[in-house]
Amino acid sequence: MNFQAFKEKYEKVPVEHYPHNVDSTPVVSVCVQTYSHETYIKECLEGILKQETDFPFEILLGEDASTDGTREICIEYAKKYPDKIRLFLHHRENNIQIGGQPSGRFNFLYNLYSARGKYIALCEGDDCWTDPLKLQRQVEFMEENEEFSGCFTNYRIVNKKREVLLKIARSNSHPNYYDRLSMLREGVPQTCSVVYRNLPDVFSKVSKVQNVVNGDQVLAAFMAQIR
Repeated sequence: MNFQAFKEKYEKVPVEHYPHNVDSTPVVSVCVQTYSHETYIKECLEGILKQETDFPFEILLGEDASTDGTREICIEYAKKYPDKIRLFLHHRENNIQIGGQPSGRFNFLYNLYSARGKYIALCEGDDCWTDPLKLQRQVEFMEENEEFSGCFTNYRIVNKKREVLLKIARSNSHPNYYDRLSMLREGVPQTCSVVYRNLPDVFSKVSKVQNVVNGDQVLAAFMAQIR
């Protein structure tokens, strides 16, 4: 399923594209999916905007019709950074239900299909990047290792008080690379840590999976089969 077929099937109401002047040839497309993340979305966007790179990148900000102020914050940032942010304002009529429940699948896939970069990075609206060299280091790795479909970093999970609940740091006991089987053993990488190659054929496969709620996990599983 290509982007046009995806929109014909699921886009009941046209997605609003907020005005921008983002470079049309970015190296990385950072996909941010957000819904009811009023408390977190500013920190998420600031962590991306602070990335120090020697290449252009775009931020694809998909706002899924929140009612808590998230949408207003996204518009504020799109106005302030029109050279970095492509804002997509979604409508609940387009929401894809999985197991009878609303999901973020339409928002997620719309961002993936819209990405123009050679690489794709993911950062959900309630996640954030703390290392300003994250993208630079990952892109350098990908450029030097063309046989890899993606890479990911260490990460921490914290609560609202900034208390660390879980800290994952890969060591020599972990495999140097992950294929489908090793990923099943070790677990899918945390969404905010990954950088993948932009592979539309893989996105098409993800769009056809109907019974798994977390699209990022489906994407990781398909990416792990490429190497």
